[in-house]
Amino acid sequence: MPTPALFFGHGSPMNALGGPYADTWRAVGEAVGKPRGVVMVSAHWETEGPSVTGQTAPPTIHDFGGFPRALHEMTYPAPGSPALATRVAELTGAGVTDDWGLDHGSWSVLAHVWPEADVPVVQLSLDRRLDARGHFDLGRRLRPLRDEGIVVAGSGDFVHNLRTWKRDGGEPYGWASGFNDAVKAALERGDQDALVDWVGLAEDAQMSVPTDEHFLPLLYVAAVRDPGEPVGFFNDVIEGGSISMTGVRIG
Repeated sequence: MPTPALFFGHGSPMNALGGPYADTWRAVGEAVGKPRGVVMVSAHWETEGPSVTGQTAPPTIHDFGGFPRALHEMTYPAPGSPALATRVAELTGAGVTDDWGLDHGSWSVLAHVWPEADVPVVQLSLDRRLDARGHFDLGRRLRPLRDEGIVVAGSGDFVHNLRTWKRDGGEPYGWASGFNDAVKAALERGDQDALVDWVGLAEDAQMSVPTDEHFLPLLYVAAVRDPGEPVGFFNDVIEGGSISMTGVRIG
């Protein structure tokens, strides 16, 4: 059986400190077990040309400001894997680099999924030269890893509009709920073309995805799915009206 593929709606970096979303991430990790490694595509690493982290001990990157000291002091000392980085490079043509590490899109989630920090992790960047179809096609090249005990994962948000986010919470905007539901429906019916052409998924789709970096990691997870493979959802909540926490498990 291939290892599952996972997408995490990561939301605020504050989720690294715990809470109901983190509790669910921990349950996901317990259900999946410990794979040989993880290839994570995070919304927070964009490059010109694909890159993959190659260190034996990737640093914890605190790529944010204005949060409590406890969050800035948090680390996630998971090992890297030069061998896995080389394998990803072989499959995708990515360059191996030591100039990045694990940004908060990765470690804020993985600190709960595998809290012992004993699963090797490499990050694959978002190549800004590619359109949505290019990202999906690059993701397809990662499919063999699932037969090698590797989890292919993405971290972002289906819906990510900080401009309209309501600090005090409240009900989701109608456009946010509509797009979130349309993404889930496309995943359930296995309509990969609809996910790639996300602008046509729902009315006001671009309100939900004003910039695409938080949506693109989902395409990598959808791309490694086999036809008819089961899909499930977790943390299916929209925070502050316009940030989707919805996660996806394939397989």
